[in-house]
Amino acid sequence: MPPFFIPPLLKFALGALGAGALVGWVLKEVRRLNGEIEKAKAVPADPRQELPTLRRDPGTGEWRVK
Repeated sequence: MPPFFIPPLLKFALGALGAGALVGWVLKEVRRLNGEIEKAKAVPADPRQELPTLRRDPGTGEWRVK
């Protein structure tokens, strides 16, 4: 079976097309990750303030989540 021959110009064109697709994918991922980072920065600094706490009910003496 004879070797498969691809012209150098076609190789270059396919390589450039692949590189362009790779750059486009990387840019899309970078933008997506930056969006996630910005969302994380918008979260309050002290998340403990939002968590429920246990308090003793003065009437019954039982612990309740408030």
